[in-house]
Amino acid sequence: MAVQSVGIKICGLTHVEDVRCCVDNGVDAVGFNRVDGAERYVSDARLIELCRAARAATETIAVVADPTPEAILRLFDMGIDTVQFHGDESPEEVQRWAPRAFKAVRVGGPQDVSLAARFVGPRVLVDARVDGQLGGTGVRVDLELIEGLVDERDVWLAGGLTPDNVAQAIQSVRPHGVDVASGVCAEGQPRRKDPQRIREFVAAVRGA
Repeated sequence: MAVQSVGIKICGLTHVEDVRCCVDNGVDAVGFNRVDGAERYVSDARLIELCRAARAATETIAVVADPTPEAILRLFDMGIDTVQFHGDESPEEVQRWAPRAFKAVRVGGPQDVSLAARFVGPRVLVDARVDGQLGGTGVRVDLELIEGLVDERDVWLAGGLTPDNVAQAIQSVRPHGVDVASGVCAEGQPRRKDPQRIREFVAAVRGA
């Protein structure tokens, strides 16, 4: 039986050079934050530049929270392939935009895993629950909580992943993909990525 390779998403990108580094290193998807007030938020003009830099072979994903339908359509017009819902969206809202949307669920206990299972479609992203924050916190998910979900869905695992621990996480729960933001940031620069850490992260995933 062929082994399914683990997808790699680098999120929170804000600079064209960092997107190009991701593309050059074979990253499967790049994510851009469109939540007002977020540390890594990007404007319309910058988003268009970033999507162009991603090229057709790399999926472009917009991280959003409770957007209007008009805002989602505008994102598609600007070059976004897929929307990652990070707010209080219902399963029906996510389904409305399928297959170009999926839900990110912050997991802190079994009730959150049950919520994740309610969202339709194969893909769901699981991040750590941190009160008052939507993601990008560097906090790790309790992997034992999501073992059953991984058996049923295409789970993309986020939360506290780094080049040093991502292989262990993959070997523990076998996610469909992994998502990193702060774990590959340049030191002291939350809006920039470290090219070496991107390379190390990709190598760790492929090696696992």
